[in-house]
Amino acid sequence: MSSQRIQDIISDAVNFISETQLPSGAIPWYQDGLTDPWDHVACAIALDTCGRFKASQRAYQWLREVQNRDGSWWYTYQDDKPRELTKDSNHSSYVASGVWHHYLATHNKNFLREMWEMVEQGINFALSMQQPSGEIFWASDAKGNVWPSAPLAGCACIWKSLRDALKIAGVLGYKRPDWQEAADRLVKAIREKPHLFNTLGDNQRGYAMGWYYPVLTGIFRGSKARLKIDEGWEDFIVDGWGCKCTLDQPWVTTAETCELIMALTKLGDWSRAKTLLKWVFNLRDSDGGFWTGIKLPEKIIYPAGEKNTWTAAGVILATMASVGGEAVSDLF
Repeated sequence: MSSQRIQDIISDAVNFISETQLPSGAIPWYQDGLTDPWDHVACAIALDTCGRFKASQRAYQWLREVQNRDGSWWYTYQDDKPRELTKDSNHSSYVASGVWHHYLATHNKNFLREMWEMVEQGINFALSMQQPSGEIFWASDAKGNVWPSAPLAGCACIWKSLRDALKIAGVLGYKRPDWQEAADRLVKAIREKPHLFNTLGDNQRGYAMGWYYPVLTGIFRGSKARLKIDEGWEDFIVDGWGCKCTLDQPWVTTAETCELIMALTKLGDWSRAKTLLKWVFNLRDSDGGFWTGIKLPEKIIYPAGEKNTWTAAGVILATMASVGGEAVSDLF
């Protein structure tokens, strides 16, 4: 595929995100749709990757404005108002990765200072649900009742967010040894105590994210990471299409395939990464958006007619990681 063609795909995808962003800065899944903090940050990262720095800043300013006093965010928002009153530890910590990525893209230290309190409170909320054995429970309800489950993918992402938060603290001259200790306990638990983590999800569905996220986030590296990817390849990959979302359904999803592509680039597995990327481009619509997924073998777009911003963001990041080489891959 020509470089111009790739540039056009990225340009259309980022325009799809920008045109969906609300005046407040929130980035819903699609027009009149919900906004969730995690996917909102993923879209902001994609905006920064494409040089849309003002739009990204508005996205983080919106997060700062709607953050709860305890450092959390509600699970979803509709037109800037809370919708689902659940507080997710991964949502609250992931903002650190987004803010750090914005700094790497802009070198704007003042932005880090402006966002520090938000990042600090978000990280502290996530760590309030860390257990003595290291794992971090995933959510609590509006009354503060914690749900005793630690998804592997979410905990792997929290570990990455902790590392990025520590980098922000370092640039600003703050010391947070408690965060480092928490990160060390978390990664030790993931590597040595897999029984602590919910890797399959409800009804034993087997989510793909539990397969590749420890590789994507850098918890497993080298031969261990390659072995983990190889072990799940035949289970999750549908030849010619991409990565299934769950083991129990023949539903290939664009976002999961894109995250897997980024995990492969971290391993230097450029061949499989670029093959998957070619398959992803088959799910592109004429307006530049990407379908959420496709049900096989019927080849039915599923959910019907759905194209969302976070899927477009995943395509942008996967494409940049695949064609940009090792330095760009490491950025993500």
